[in-house]
Amino acid sequence: MSDSFETQPMALAPSRRHSPGRELLDLLASMRFAVSLLTVICIASIIGTVVKQREPLNNYVNQFGPFWAEVFGKLDLYTVYGAWWFLLILAFLVLSTSLCIARNTPKILQDLRNYKENVREQSLQAFHHKALGHMQGGPEAVLARVSNYLGQSGWKAKIQVRDRGVMVAARKGSANKIGYIAAHSAIVLVCLGGLLDGDLLVRGLMWAQGKTVYEGGGLISAVAPEHRLPPGNPSFRGNLMVPEGARAATAVLSMPNGVVLQDLPFDVELKKFIVEYYETGMPKLFASEVVIRDHDTGKTSEAKIKVNEPLIHRGIALYQSSFEDGGSELKLTAQAMQGGKPFTLEGRVGGNTTLKGGTDEKGEAEKLTLEFTGLRVINVENMSNAPAGGEGTDVRRVDLVGSLNKHLGSGARTKTEKDLRNIGPSFSYKLVDAAGQRREFNNYMVPVELDGQRVFLAGVRENLNESFRYLRIPVDEQGSMTEWLRLRTALLNPQLRDRAARRYAEAATPSDKPQMLPQLQATAKRALSLFAGAEPGKSEAKKAMPLGGLPALSNFIETEVPEGERQKVSEVLLRILNGSLFELYKLSRDQAGLGDPKADAQTQGFLTQAVLALSDSMFYPAPVLLQLDDFKQVQASVFQVTRAPGQKLVYLGAVLLIIGVFAMLYIKERRLWVWLESAPGQPELTRVRMALSCTRESPDTAIEFDQLKLDLLKEGV
Repeated sequence: MSDSFETQPMALAPSRRHSPGRELLDLLASMRFAVSLLTVICIASIIGTVVKQREPLNNYVNQFGPFWAEVFGKLDLYTVYGAWWFLLILAFLVLSTSLCIARNTPKILQDLRNYKENVREQSLQAFHHKALGHMQGGPEAVLARVSNYLGQSGWKAKIQVRDRGVMVAARKGSANKIGYIAAHSAIVLVCLGGLLDGDLLVRGLMWAQGKTVYEGGGLISAVAPEHRLPPGNPSFRGNLMVPEGARAATAVLSMPNGVVLQDLPFDVELKKFIVEYYETGMPKLFASEVVIRDHDTGKTSEAKIKVNEPLIHRGIALYQSSFEDGGSELKLTAQAMQGGKPFTLEGRVGGNTTLKGGTDEKGEAEKLTLEFTGLRVINVENMSNAPAGGEGTDVRRVDLVGSLNKHLGSGARTKTEKDLRNIGPSFSYKLVDAAGQRREFNNYMVPVELDGQRVFLAGVRENLNESFRYLRIPVDEQGSMTEWLRLRTALLNPQLRDRAARRYAEAATPSDKPQMLPQLQATAKRALSLFAGAEPGKSEAKKAMPLGGLPALSNFIETEVPEGERQKVSEVLLRILNGSLFELYKLSRDQAGLGDPKADAQTQGFLTQAVLALSDSMFYPAPVLLQLDDFKQVQASVFQVTRAPGQKLVYLGAVLLIIGVFAMLYIKERRLWVWLESAPGQPELTRVRMALSCTRESPDTAIEFDQLKLDLLKEGV
């Protein structure tokens, strides 16, 4: 028989092979697959938080460059939460978690009903927490005492009577397994709510009704019906902007490549917009007093919408989202930067008009489109700036060298100590040339005191990712920029520059050295020409360099003066420029019928800032500078309009998630077995064998078991 055992091969159990469908089902229902999907969703959510969503494409091109901007666009990273792959992952997560629940819930429910009373008494010795002892009385009396104690301690028990004794199986903390079902059900509900309230239903409705995305611009009333969704749309989320005194009934739904309009079953009329500010200039409270007119019933109702206090009408919620300009009326004065008379114009925020600019290559007048983009009535800035010093009253002593590093920058520089002040209204606009290039401008209405000098601030930037660079124009005695503009016009006049150079040379030439007059006059004329940008370049390299302002003088010194003499020549040239500009300033006042300026510190400060502003103005990219004379503010309220059928599912899911996580983390399931049998040779005693198991071991488990032993056993072994 032993030979037969050695010569015959051992029979192996056939391997269990599942069908591809069963293997796919096991994969979808596995915890690893669900965790992997959750990881991808978390990564996508991080991307959606870091990368601003639904911004204009130009913003992404400026931020990432043309190549990566296109790549990220192909991956829908600019609309992560509405991307097809994100919605597909959500759908798979719902399916996977639902399969997990369907597979494990019957087992959990069965386990909740099972007390495992069939455990053999001998196997209790294998548990980590075990005890053996005796209790006074027979098995029936001891069983009554044990059952009563367990019931009072919150244990649910089941008794099994056997031939040799009685097995008491008890359970406590069974809600731990309920937490598993609640937490997984919460994931399903939240994902379903996200799918219902996302773009999925909107896209499905568009496909079913043949609607398309609108990629153009213009008035909402002019958009064709094929780009509009009906009022019965079950789910949408869009924005509704309503100016004061106007009404609107069409929300704008942003899509990856355009917008879709959502018609509402009611009109929203904005009667009054209310806004309050903190001392820092940040909005403290904004609310809207509205009138709702129902299209079906014709009834009207008044309401007040505040932040976090929405209005719900016919299942549609209106949230106070933000506020914008609703078309404020502006009255402006256009100051010609190249000389010429100022002129007035009027506009409305959101509108545009045409301006005549410089001349193009053919000598024809270039037309610029002026777009009025915004009005800010309150501008709170930190004005904690130390006044600029300056001893003496010599108006020719213009401290250019000491001011070169601080004449550009923001409207108000930040100091350690804060002095927050409202510096008045500002308005913004854009100039668009024939090539479509846009520059944005932001000008303050009233003068601002900076470094001890009152100045007008005129900001400009090339794109939205940049900060504004401000031209600081000094204020004259009349509180205007008239004298500075007059000085700039004189600087651009060759005849006045020649006269100023001659007057400076005559005043600066020593009486005992008359031979210096021609050379000093030529130098002064050259300095003024360079500063005015009228000095012709002598090479192609020079033409590419800045021609005008202080950079032109710096370029001249670097290219024309030996390195060892540049410092000395710079000081001499700046001194000559200062004196020549002062003579030019007096000539401009003479032409206006004004006398010579006062020789005091105020005039010196004006000239210092005027020279710096003249230098900066050579690079001001506009033929005119617009001043705000008057305005009539019109506010507009922006509401977020939503119909969210999945909102209740999300709320229910959030509640279940809290319950489930709490149950799984803070509730431990414990099972207790107590075996009772008559003590051999001692009929007055009952031998008790105990064992305890727990889903998560902790020091509390041992403490609890020790208390059970102390309460139940007369003595332990």
